[in-house]
Amino acid sequence: MTHPSDTRAYFFKIDTTIKKIRNALQKQFNEAGFDLTVDQWVVIDHLYRNPGISQNNLAEMTTKDAPTVTRIIDLLSQKGLTERRMADDDRRKFLVFLTEAGAAKHREVLPVVSAMRRKGWGELSEEDYQHFVRIMDSIYQNISE
Repeated sequence: MTHPSDTRAYFFKIDTTIKKIRNALQKQFNEAGFDLTVDQWVVIDHLYRNPGISQNNLAEMTTKDAPTVTRIIDLLSQKGLTERRMADDDRRKFLVFLTEAGAAKHREVLPVVSAMRRKGWGELSEEDYQHFVRIMDSIYQNISE
Protein backbone atom coordinates (compact mmCIF):
# COMPACT_ATOMS: atom_id res chain seq x y z
CA MET A 1 0.00 0.00 0.00
CA THR A 2 1.24 3.46 -0.87
CA HIS A 3 1.82 5.89 1.99
CA PRO A 4 0.27 9.34 1.39
CA SER A 5 3.67 11.03 1.72
CA ASP A 6 5.06 8.92 -1.15
CA THR A 7 3.18 10.97 -3.73
CA ARG A 8 3.35 14.38 -2.05
CA ALA A 9 6.48 16.43 -2.58
CA TYR A 10 6.18 18.25 0.72
CA PHE A 11 9.95 18.79 0.97
CA PHE A 12 9.76 20.63 -2.35
CA LYS A 13 6.91 22.77 -1.01
CA ILE A 14 8.90 23.61 2.13
CA ASP A 15 12.03 24.37 0.12
CA THR A 16 10.31 26.60 -2.44
CA THR A 17 8.53 28.51 0.34
CA ILE A 18 11.80 29.10 2.20
CA LYS A 19 13.48 30.28 -0.99
CA LYS A 20 10.60 32.65 -1.73
CA ILE A 21 10.84 34.14 1.78
CA ARG A 22 14.64 34.48 1.58
CA ASN A 23 14.50 36.14 -1.83
CA ALA A 24 11.77 38.56 -0.76
CA LEU A 25 13.65 39.43 2.43
CA GLN A 26 16.93 39.92 0.56
CA LYS A 27 15.14 42.23 -1.86
CA GLN A 28 13.85 44.27 1.09
CA PHE A 29 17.36 44.42 2.58
CA ASN A 30 18.81 45.60 -0.72
CA GLU A 31 16.11 48.23 -1.24
CA ALA A 32 16.62 49.54 2.30
CA GLY A 33 20.42 49.68 1.77
CA PHE A 34 21.19 47.45 4.76
CA ASP A 35 24.34 45.92 3.19
CA LEU A 36 23.45 42.52 4.70
CA THR A 37 22.60 39.10 3.40
CA VAL A 38 19.82 37.05 4.94
CA ASP A 39 22.45 34.65 6.34
CA GLN A 40 24.29 37.57 7.95
CA TRP A 41 20.99 38.74 9.45
CA VAL A 42 20.37 35.29 10.94
CA VAL A 43 23.76 35.41 12.66
CA ILE A 44 23.18 38.98 13.91
CA ASP A 45 19.75 38.02 15.26
CA HIS A 46 21.14 35.00 17.12
CA LEU A 47 24.01 37.06 18.55
CA TYR A 48 21.56 39.73 19.69
CA ARG A 49 19.60 37.11 21.62
CA ASN A 50 22.67 35.11 22.74
CA PRO A 51 25.60 37.47 23.37
CA GLY A 52 28.92 35.79 23.99
CA ILE A 53 28.06 32.52 22.29
CA SER A 54 30.80 30.30 20.92
CA GLN A 55 31.16 29.93 17.17
CA ASN A 56 30.37 26.22 17.43
CA ASN A 57 27.15 26.86 19.35
CA LEU A 58 26.24 29.62 16.91
CA ALA A 59 26.74 27.20 14.01
CA GLU A 60 24.49 24.67 15.71
CA MET A 61 21.78 27.24 16.45
CA THR A 62 21.77 28.58 12.91
CA THR A 63 22.06 25.09 11.34
CA LYS A 64 25.08 26.24 9.35
CA ASP A 65 28.42 24.50 9.16
CA ALA A 66 31.33 25.93 11.14
CA PRO A 67 33.31 27.27 8.14
CA THR A 68 30.22 29.15 6.90
CA VAL A 69 29.66 30.72 10.31
CA THR A 70 33.33 31.67 10.53
CA ARG A 71 33.13 33.34 7.11
CA ILE A 72 29.95 35.24 8.08
CA ILE A 73 31.47 36.39 11.38
CA ASP A 74 34.61 37.53 9.53
CA LEU A 75 32.49 39.59 7.12
CA LEU A 76 30.42 41.06 9.95
CA SER A 77 33.63 41.89 11.86
CA GLN A 78 34.99 43.70 8.79
CA LYS A 79 31.78 45.75 8.80
CA GLY A 80 32.31 46.54 12.49
CA LEU A 81 29.19 44.63 13.57
CA THR A 82 30.71 41.72 15.54
CA GLU A 83 33.77 41.01 17.62
CA ARG A 84 35.44 37.91 18.97
CA ARG A 85 36.68 37.70 22.54
CA MET A 86 38.74 34.93 24.03
CA ALA A 87 36.81 32.79 26.50
CA ASP A 88 37.97 33.18 30.09
CA ASP A 89 37.89 29.44 30.75
CA ASP A 90 39.48 28.23 27.49
CA ARG A 91 42.04 30.28 25.56
CA ARG A 92 41.39 28.16 22.43
CA LYS A 93 37.74 29.20 22.32
CA PHE A 94 36.39 32.52 21.11
CA LEU A 95 33.05 33.99 22.05
CA VAL A 96 31.21 36.20 19.60
CA PHE A 97 29.44 39.44 20.45
CA LEU A 98 27.68 42.18 18.55
CA THR A 99 29.37 45.54 18.73
CA GLU A 100 27.27 48.61 19.50
CA ALA A 101 27.05 49.13 15.73
CA GLY A 102 25.88 45.51 15.40
CA ALA A 103 23.16 46.02 18.00
CA ALA A 104 22.12 49.22 16.19
CA LYS A 105 21.98 47.28 12.91
CA HIS A 106 19.74 44.70 14.58
CA ARG A 107 17.38 47.45 15.75
CA GLU A 108 17.38 48.96 12.25
CA VAL A 109 16.68 45.70 10.38
CA LEU A 110 14.23 44.03 12.78
CA PRO A 111 11.19 46.11 11.74
CA VAL A 112 11.69 45.06 8.10
CA VAL A 113 12.01 41.40 9.11
CA SER A 114 8.93 41.68 11.33
CA ALA A 115 6.93 43.27 8.50
CA MET A 116 7.95 40.44 6.16
CA ARG A 117 6.87 37.87 8.76
CA ARG A 118 3.49 39.57 9.13
CA LYS A 119 3.04 39.76 5.37
CA GLY A 120 3.90 36.10 4.96
CA TRP A 121 1.60 35.02 7.76
CA GLY A 122 -1.27 37.09 6.36
CA GLU A 123 -4.63 36.19 7.86
CA LEU A 124 -3.58 32.86 9.36
CA SER A 125 -4.69 32.39 12.96
CA GLU A 126 -2.93 31.45 16.17
CA GLU A 127 -4.47 28.00 15.77
CA ASP A 128 -2.94 27.78 12.28
CA TYR A 129 0.42 28.67 13.79
CA GLN A 130 0.11 25.96 16.44
CA HIS A 131 -0.71 23.36 13.75
CA PHE A 132 2.17 24.59 11.61
CA VAL A 133 4.67 24.33 14.47
CA ARG A 134 3.39 20.89 15.46
CA ILE A 135 3.69 19.60 11.88
CA MET A 136 7.15 21.08 11.31
CA ASP A 137 8.38 19.77 14.67
CA SER A 138 7.02 16.34 13.82
CA ILE A 139 8.76 16.28 10.43
CA TYR A 140 11.98 17.47 12.09
CA GLN A 141 11.81 14.75 14.73
CA ASN A 142 10.97 12.05 12.17
CA ILE A 143 14.01 12.97 10.10
CA SER A 144 16.23 13.22 13.19
CA GLU A 145 15.48 9.64 14.30
